[in-house]
Amino acid sequence: MSQPLKDKVALVAGATRGAGRGIAVELGAAGATVYVTGRSTRARRSEYDRPETIEDTADLVTEAGGRGIAVPTDHLDPAQVRTLVDRIADELGRLDVLVNDVWGGEKLFAWDSPVWEHDLDKGLRLLRLAVETHAITSHHALPLLLRNPGGLVVEMTDGTADYNSVNYRTSFFYDLAKTSVLRMAFSLGHELGPRGATAVALTPGWLRSEMMLDAFEVREDNWRDAVERVPHFAISETPRYVGRAVAALAADPDLARWNGESLSSGQLARVYGFTDLDGSRPDAWRYLVEVQDAGKPADTAGYR
Repeated sequence: MSQPLKDKVALVAGATRGAGRGIAVELGAAGATVYVTGRSTRARRSEYDRPETIEDTADLVTEAGGRGIAVPTDHLDPAQVRTLVDRIADELGRLDVLVNDVWGGEKLFAWDSPVWEHDLDKGLRLLRLAVETHAITSHHALPLLLRNPGGLVVEMTDGTADYNSVNYRTSFFYDLAKTSVLRMAFSLGHELGPRGATAVALTPGWLRSEMMLDAFEVREDNWRDAVERVPHFAISETPRYVGRAVAALAADPDLARWNGESLSSGQLARVYGFTDLDGSRPDAWRYLVEVQDAGKPADTAGYR
């Protein structure tokens, strides 16, 4: 198997589960050494109290063909992030890919709850986890990434810039968090581009994360059983799909063409030719606009 990222070093911040895990594994499959971080370890769980751990993710990276290195890190603590980056610099002397995927907000927002009714402490905690962590990580990691030309920064969010600009996303705090991350990529593009690196915002589609599968009471091997109850779930995708998007970007010699842009897994699949694990190419954000939001019956023909 071709490993175009064999000599590359990546940091996936927030790689315990979901998109972060899928990205870390696919970077490993492309040959990269991947530092995977998060707060859930085999010795101690975060407040999510879920079974996934960063050590599990690191093992999956190695099994895929790369080298996975788990480093417990709270990305709200600047000292821990600085120590993490110093370790990468000491051990390998470079950083080629930074993925800011820290989120942690699933249990902190309330659907369709106006700001004056939303729990304020939870809303502010969500913003700290979803926005402040990205800023702290970029502050400490980017000097290392800029040591070598061609570096990539991926700001993970939910929704494209076009979609989020005209759609209310769940709640004041959720909307603000996801839009802020989009703007982060735009700003980083201006700061990194002249210095030889590229920043993008990237969104998966309807992600079949571990938590989403649990919510629908299905597993990855029988996820289509949920379509009977939620027909539009048929457009969903695995976390590995957006992982392949990141791997494709990192291996692109013409990467700079995307600098500052808002991208999606389905959009990049059409450009780079990769597929999801089942061989399909779901294009969720086009589907959401043209089918779901348009009030049409669920039909993925032409969208995956």
